[in-house]
Amino acid sequence: MVDYYKVLGVRRSASAREVKSAYRRLARLHHPDVNGGSEKAARDFALLSLAYRTLTDPQERAYYDAQLLRREEGFTNSSVFRSNNPHAQRMRRVAVQARMDKVVDNLIQAERQENFAMQQAVFTTVSLFLSTFFVGWFRPRLWQMSGGFARVLIFVLFLVGLGHLFTRLRDYFRRYTYQPRSLHDSITGDSVAPDKPFTRFAASSFLIGGYAVACGAGLLLGSQMYSSILSAVPFLYDPQIRPELIFYPPIAVLIVDTLHTLASKMD
Repeated sequence: MVDYYKVLGVRRSASAREVKSAYRRLARLHHPDVNGGSEKAARDFALLSLAYRTLTDPQERAYYDAQLLRREEGFTNSSVFRSNNPHAQRMRRVAVQARMDKVVDNLIQAERQENFAMQQAVFTTVSLFLSTFFVGWFRPRLWQMSGGFARVLIFVLFLVGLGHLFTRLRDYFRRYTYQPRSLHDSITGDSVAPDKPFTRFAASSFLIGGYAVACGAGLLLGSQMYSSILSAVPFLYDPQIRPELIFYPPIAVLIVDTLHTLASKMD
């Protein structure tokens, strides 16, 4: 029985995404088109494809893992597990069920982690855009109204929030974006589709464009509402656009992400 995990070079607890990434990496090396159409490359590529299809299908993977467990525990050798004794049959059922339960639990856990990562990406992006919009709209005068200690605290929070924002965005780019292949690589390489949803250019354009739109919309709305509403709250609204306004969006992202993480852990 072929061990598909060894074929792809992944652990048995690997998620579907890890299996897909391993397959894409190996498929480029063993594709017949890049190996002169040799029979060995064709056989290797066919085995990789079979391993990939089996391990990315939850039902096929559960059945395969059960068969793999039977082989490792000596079901194919002469042992008590091959006996028709009721106790031996019960042991077989318990062992297979335990293995299948573990596989299902691993798949569910991987799916939960993926959903949580996607939620974090959405929360970070939305909180960045919204906080930029509201800062441009209200232009809070916290910096002018604060003393020396409060200003130091705001600046420290800004640095922490900026580092947090940079780390989160870097992780999201690694997880959800890819660099398109060159025309030469597309012609000479295999036709495996990318397993990430966005190109880096598209994600960068969305991030920069969304930030610019949020900032512009907030500043425009604040200017339009100053004469009618915001002029009544001079402690909150500053008609001037001051450089320290850039401090507030990273701080807001830091607070929102921290609260989201704490709420998720409590759940």
